[in-house]
Amino acid sequence: MSDTPLRQPAFVLVRPQMGENIGAAARAMWNFGLDRMRLVAPRDGWPNPRAVALASGAGRLLDEAGHFPTTVEAVEGCTFVLATTARGRGLTKPILSPEEAMAQARDHAQAGGKVAVLFGPERAGLENDDIARANAIISVPVNPEFASLNLAQCVLLTAYEWRRQTAEIDHARVELAGGDWATALETDKLAEHYEDRLAQAGFFFPPQKAEHMKTNLRNLWSRMPLTRADVQILHGMMRQMVRWKERGD
Repeated sequence: MSDTPLRQPAFVLVRPQMGENIGAAARAMWNFGLDRMRLVAPRDGWPNPRAVALASGAGRLLDEAGHFPTTVEAVEGCTFVLATTARGRGLTKPILSPEEAMAQARDHAQAGGKVAVLFGPERAGLENDDIARANAIISVPVNPEFASLNLAQCVLLTAYEWRRQTAEIDHARVELAGGDWATALETDKLAEHYEDRLAQAGFFFPPQKAEHMKTNLRNLWSRMPLTRADVQILHGMMRQMVRWKERGD
């Protein structure tokens, strides 16, 4: 894989109406490492102080955002354009899920292409003239009885899918709080400790089932993701219970 950074898609906000939504969109983009914003004819003009207030740390995106009078000019030079809309608008277009759309966007970018994603104004979304200039439509599988997404929500969802397609993602992990995982030997010693004490207490009964019970117990320990601190606590618990029993006798 090339060490050259992958070219990001440009997120094009077409005729956005509220500065607050532009700022929230910038924040959503920067949450996922995207910083190429383009604005097409914002209703309230540009720059917009309300956008800055909502950007919350992502103001640089607003400072560097491209400002264009038309969608055609905003996507000039782009080789793969996607339009976000909940409706096909009667146009014959490939309709992609956000995941598939960003996978194709990644492939185009890796091949040296320039990608743009169009987001429509808050009230009615993109017009047919905008959608007609796109290569494909992104359709989010939302509740059909309430399909409208806030502009910033749609930006965030698309940016998240781009991140998933282009970054190393830890799908599951455990944060160790200053400790280490227990070794197999440490777990084995813990099992021996419990077996010895449980045997003294008469737990392994009847005798003919003792070995099977011990095997199940060891299997239980091996399934538990124990840290060294956990092992020490479990040893201490057993020692204390034995001491308490001996004092009671």
